Amino acid sequence: MHFIGFRIAIEVSPSFARSLGGVTTEAEQQRVEATYRERLDKLRESLNTTVQDIRQLEALKNRFMDIATPVNLREKMSKKDDSKGGPWVAPRLQTSDSQSLVQEMMATIDDFTQTQAAVKSLAQNWASQLTWLNGLPTGIPMGKDYRITSGFGIRNDPFTGQLAMHEGLDFVAEVGSPIVATAAGTVTRSEWDHAYGNVIEISHIEGFSTRYGHLSKRLVQVGQKIQRQETIGLLGNTGRSTGPHMHYEVMRFDRVINPTQMLPQTNLASQ
Repeated sequence: MHFIGFRIAIEVSPSFARSLGGVTTEAEQQRVEATYRERLDKLRESLNTTVQDIRQLEALKNRFMDIATPVNLREKMSKKDDSKGGPWVAPRLQTSDSQSLVQEMMATIDDFTQTQAAVKSLAQNWASQLTWLNGLPTGIPMGKDYRITSGFGIRNDPFTGQLAMHEGLDFVAEVGSPIVATAAGTVTRSEWDHAYGNVIEISHIEGFSTRYGHLSKRLVQVGQKIQRQETIGLLGNTGRSTGPHMHYEVMRFDRVINPTQMLPQTNLASQ
């Protein structure tokens, strides 16, 4: 029984057992160290799981970049830094001091616990920010093949020739080209209008709303939840229009604003 007690003491606290009479042999100490190393290996397996969580965070970050980075800078951003990197992982311990092994393991456990908590907190925070960003009308309502023929501001009315306010952007493309929502939101209007023709309006967060006019076809209904970049209609030439295009407006608290204030800083004139 006395011997069993010392064996337990050796496994729990080798330094304490040594202080009672130097009862440990080299073989016994190696066995204890092997046990600790096995536990450290298991801890490293858990650490690998944490690394996967960090990679998921990186994927979230990349989605942020895709949404927030201006289109004309994305290529530069992707080429800016070709260096490689990754989370730091502690090397395998080879010390022969069992007490050092214990201390290292306890310190690693503490660091690991703190890292896990930080990862979970970051994941929740970033996901929440991504949802918020997806609800802001910062996207472009069409694909790559389009031109902008009329900007926001005073212009000559195409029907009367008189000066008039143009409260949006006119995107020109082939009839039937997909029109997509520039942010997540809820459809508040989907109907025919004598001026806008087939028109869709979507309500977003922070008081924003968007309007898409002159469509050839509406693909969504009032009350429908819409995701960012979801196709909502097809480009047309309906209503008060001189040719195929889509009229796009952005409002905040029912007041029209210049859409270019929300769009990525692309060279719109070159489209």
